[in-house]
Order: sequence, then C-alpha cells, then structure tokens
Amino acid sequence: MATKSKILFIGGTGYIGKFIVEASAKAGHPTSVLVRDSTLSNPGKSNVIDNFKNLGVNFLILVEQDRIIAAIKEAGNVKRFFPSEFGNDVDRVHAVEPAKSAFATKANIRRAIEAQGIPFTYVSSNFFLAISFLL
Repeated sequence: MATKSKILFIGGTGYIGKFIVEASAKAGHPTSVLVRDSTLSNPGKSNVIDNFKNLGVNFLILVEQDRIIAAIKEAGNVKRFFPSEFGNDVDRVHAVEPAKSAFATKANIRRAIEAQGIPFTYVSSNFFLAISFLL
C-alpha cells in the first residue's frame, strides 16, 4: 500500500482553502493547517475549526511568511509550494489601493520563493469574492 503524503496548508480556513483541507483529510493524508492564534478563537471560523478537528487535522500556529519560506528551504523535502494568490496573477494585475499593497506583498512572497529555489506552483483562477451582508 502506498503511503499518503503529509500535507501542510497555510491559510486553510479561508474561502477556498477550507474545502481543500477537508478533501485532503478525507482522502487520508496526514493534514496540518497553519493558522493564526486569532483564527482558532474567531467565532466566525468555529464551524470550520470544529470540522477540521473532527477530521483529525493538526493545527500549527502561523509565524511570519518569510520564516515559513526559510523553513521550507531548510527542510529540503517539500515537494511543492502553492502560495495563496487571491485568485489573481499578482505579477500582472493592475490594482488600486488597498488591493495594490496586498498584491505587492504576494508578489514579494513569490520572489522569495523563487530566490530560494523552492518548487512552486502559482494558481491564478481569476478573481473571486465572498461578500457577507448583515441585514
């Protein structure tokens, strides 16, 4: 029987990530998700967190992204890194503030990944948006 890959998700409680994390855990992969401490106590994320706990997902507290990239490089055994892209190709988008700054941060992460020679895939599936209305 083939062994399952260990998978670490960064930002796995978000709009799309929560579905990918759930699918990974249900497929039997040892699944971990890096989260901010505040995410674990966020009432708006409690259903997602509880679902992950029931699926056996391991939680790790998120540190600065530059340190994550350095840890990936040091470990030397990461097969593929998929950074969060907000659905856009951040190297080609022409945005205004505040999105412009957010995309610039994502582009800087890309450059750091590339400079370290980490295997990566950028997924740009066009812009998506989740809007919640309070009535």
